[in-house]
Amino acid sequence: MNSILQKRCWQDYLFALLISLTGIVTWHRYGSFLDYYEQGILLGAVAGLIWLGWFWPALRWFFPVCGAIALAAIGLYQGDLARGQSAFWLKYVLASQSAVMWMCVLFFLAMLMYWFGMLKRSGTVLGIASGLTWAAAAAALISKLVRWYESYLIGSDIGHIPVSNLYEVFILFCLITALMYLYYEAKFDQTRDQKEQSARAMGAFVLPVICAAVVFIIWYTFDRQAHEIQPLIPALQSWWMKIHVPANFVGYGAFALAAMLGVAQLVVSKSWLVNRLPSYDTLGEVMYKAIAVGFLFFTIATVLGAMWAADAWGGYWSWDPKETWALIVWLNYAAWLHIRLIKGWRGNVLAWWAVIGLLVTTFAFIGVNMFLSGLHSYGGL
Repeated sequence: MNSILQKRCWQDYLFALLISLTGIVTWHRYGSFLDYYEQGILLGAVAGLIWLGWFWPALRWFFPVCGAIALAAIGLYQGDLARGQSAFWLKYVLASQSAVMWMCVLFFLAMLMYWFGMLKRSGTVLGIASGLTWAAAAAALISKLVRWYESYLIGSDIGHIPVSNLYEVFILFCLITALMYLYYEAKFDQTRDQKEQSARAMGAFVLPVICAAVVFIIWYTFDRQAHEIQPLIPALQSWWMKIHVPANFVGYGAFALAAMLGVAQLVVSKSWLVNRLPSYDTLGEVMYKAIAVGFLFFTIATVLGAMWAADAWGGYWSWDPKETWALIVWLNYAAWLHIRLIKGWRGNVLAWWAVIGLLVTTFAFIGVNMFLSGLHSYGGL
């Protein structure tokens, strides 16, 4: 423990102090409204944010900047939700729905710049694309924080963490997938061989899956008016939702990232774009790391889901269609990791497996709600 602390610099301790003070203020203002479980979640969130900032220094500025902007937006409301339609900065930039629209625009611009930078082999353009992705992720996080506050402006009995419906979780998916990609982009760009193409070129394949989610968000917003905040249905009125859903979407984001890198690996194997993408082995290594992280969090989410089921329905497992398909997803990636780690498989087989795995995961997430009925049939389109 001492050796870990000795490796920290003053920026680490300053970040830890900032997050700790934020947690203390939150506890002081809202602690009386939280039950023991929610107080535990708050403490865990503080510890988790500090660890993330220490693990990945870029988050030491990302979280505080997003938090400061969200607080500025909250201050502009002055306790009146109607100001979201009259105050200039809220209406066009900082209200949750405005921030989501900016997120959508920025992700599309980032995808175009990644493709342009990859095809032209331009480090400058790829750097701009990376910056746009950071900005889009910031807009997503700000929208989440502001929407959380907006829900409480409607009513204390309405307020809830914004991970309760498809609209909210698709924004969470965009945020998590983008941040995970940006981490691997930075890590592998620093360690690549000087002759190898920048790891930032991977964004040309990763951003399309995020933009696919953005298309869904736009359709769901304008066709179904899904951006309107609704009360939680009874099945979701539980503190378990605050930890089960985010853990699940770390898994979903990681699996989506891995699948798109699998596509990139298959492209390179055909000698297409071979001088514009990182090496075949690098793409395979990032794909493996993403699946390993995703599998860990999906396992945690599955365990949490079973505990939630026991609390809500009296049993840990009922072979509900959602539970069954979650098990199929888990077994799929458990087999993928076993084949790679124990059998030593590499190459196109695992790339195709990752791509097909995303289709299985997508059906488990959306298809089950659309085509099958069960205890989880409250998240349909």
